[in-house]
Amino acid sequence: MTEYICADLTQIMDQKQRFEIIKCHGSGNDFIMIDTTRDSTLQAVDWEAFARVACDRESGIGSDGLLLVVRNESGIYGMDMLNPDGTHAEMCGNGIRCVARLAYERGYLDSGLLFSADRLFHIGREEALCEGVDTFSVEIAIDLASPSFGFASSGKPFIAEKIEALDPNLKFTALNLGNPHIVAEVEHIDMALLERLGERVKTLKQEFPDGINVSLYECRSECEIFVATYERGAGITMSCGTAMTASATAAALRQRTVVGERVNVLNRGGKVFCTTLLAHNQIKTTLAGNATFVWWGSANFGADEFGYQVESDSGEQQLWQQFVEKLNN
Repeated sequence: MTEYICADLTQIMDQKQRFEIIKCHGSGNDFIMIDTTRDSTLQAVDWEAFARVACDRESGIGSDGLLLVVRNESGIYGMDMLNPDGTHAEMCGNGIRCVARLAYERGYLDSGLLFSADRLFHIGREEALCEGVDTFSVEIAIDLASPSFGFASSGKPFIAEKIEALDPNLKFTALNLGNPHIVAEVEHIDMALLERLGERVKTLKQEFPDGINVSLYECRSECEIFVATYERGAGITMSCGTAMTASATAAALRQRTVVGERVNVLNRGGKVFCTTLLAHNQIKTTLAGNATFVWWGSANFGADEFGYQVESDSGEQQLWQQFVEKLNN
């Protein structure tokens, strides 16, 4: 199976290059992943411009973001994620699981740590969700304060409170997972309302100086929730790893789920597990879910063109789809 698409890429580079790409996803949240650590010439690429073209679902490959596997001066491997609009995301729970799998398979994960932005995250390989579905976990430390929360009093936790400028009825909980989130429990998720909230955030610069990820979640039992998210820089996606983690944590803080117990977190793209621990004034939630590689291929780009080829289909997507179909039955 081979695909080839061309588009204008005059802002990227004068010299055409070719490199490996992997199309992957975590719980339906799909990405283009590139290991930049094997080719020093890739360090000079304008990845922001590349993301805007490659992530476009009409003229590019199409994805919810670009994952760059990188390495810091201490020799620790990590992730730089870019949204489809070219902005950088501090953290992505679904994305870092995909990076974790590649790092594990290429021998980059000796320390058990990966970084994203200025944080280190503990990574684990978990029992597969089902046969043929590779599964990884990431432990995420969560703060209840952030400069991104312009709507909250400085340093004061914002739990189940109204943000009048955004919505007069919903009660939001604010959580910082490296990237900022607000989540609200609802009886039934209204996707049109979710989109309005995400778009409204963009106009409220005082309340949301850095933008924010907005989620609505249904609490279906003390061990199961359903989450939908409008992601900053991407819009509504099939799922968002940090948003599912934030929602599960908010449910635990409100005693809607059991602290310390594994919670099923369902989403439009599938399912993950979250376990929240509260100890010594710290909040840590572990997110576990699939890291599916859909296909391997290559991309080339230059001053006036962008193209890609799908060279090897993994067959993993079919197994994932079978898993999701069983969830919906």
